[in-house]
Amino acid sequence: MLSKVKTLKGYKLDSLDGEIGKVKEFYFDDRHWTIRYLVAETGTWLASRQVLISPYALAAINKEDQTIAVELTNKQIENSPSLDTDKPVSRQWEQAYYGYYEWPAYWNGSYSWGSYPYIERNRDKWGQFTKGEKSSNHHLRSTYAVSGYNVHALDGDIGHVEDFILDDETWAIRYLIVNTSNWWQGQKVLVSPQWIERVSWSDSKVFINLSRQTIKESPEYTDESLITRDYEIGLHGHYNRKGYWIDELVNS
Repeated sequence: MLSKVKTLKGYKLDSLDGEIGKVKEFYFDDRHWTIRYLVAETGTWLASRQVLISPYALAAINKEDQTIAVELTNKQIENSPSLDTDKPVSRQWEQAYYGYYEWPAYWNGSYSWGSYPYIERNRDKWGQFTKGEKSSNHHLRSTYAVSGYNVHALDGDIGHVEDFILDDETWAIRYLIVNTSNWWQGQKVLVSPQWIERVSWSDSKVFINLSRQTIKESPEYTDESLITRDYEIGLHGHYNRKGYWIDELVNS
């Protein structure tokens, strides 16, 4: 299921013991553009630290009730490795965090989740994640911080990043929603991370290997649009790009 990040902001987080807080934002890695942590707003509970929850612990998104199920107890979360609110997420902290929960490290392997392009929940297969795999380099980015980045096509500026669309099965970011209000009468377009040529994180700029005209002629997107597979096929076909679902079917 595809969901907009800003829509999920404020959703209640239900642990095995009850509500623990609400969704604040997400951290994703800049190699695979995959969500690595949900950042929880816990109010006065654990207020002195960042509460990060890996997708390994996220069970289901209920859009009707605006809740996300977390398959952890309050005690597990409270006793997990602490991360101060004013400190970045380091690899050292991630190693302690994943070790605490005994989850396979996503950075060990060539796929977005180690040896798999999806979250493998079968513990019997977890040993495959680290056999002969090379640790990947990445940096974690905040969806909140990257919102607002300027987006540039081959021949000029087209707008700014307004939001992200994620897939709650693989937790990959499937699309950036680009607001073109300063160029094309306030229209919005979808751009896959796979079509990004590079990102200048220091200058807050995203560069896409597509022309402005090609982007302008892409299938229409609005906030009310339903992103069906037929729509995605049309979108990828317009750009003459292979759909992400094809590789995932091959590798599943």
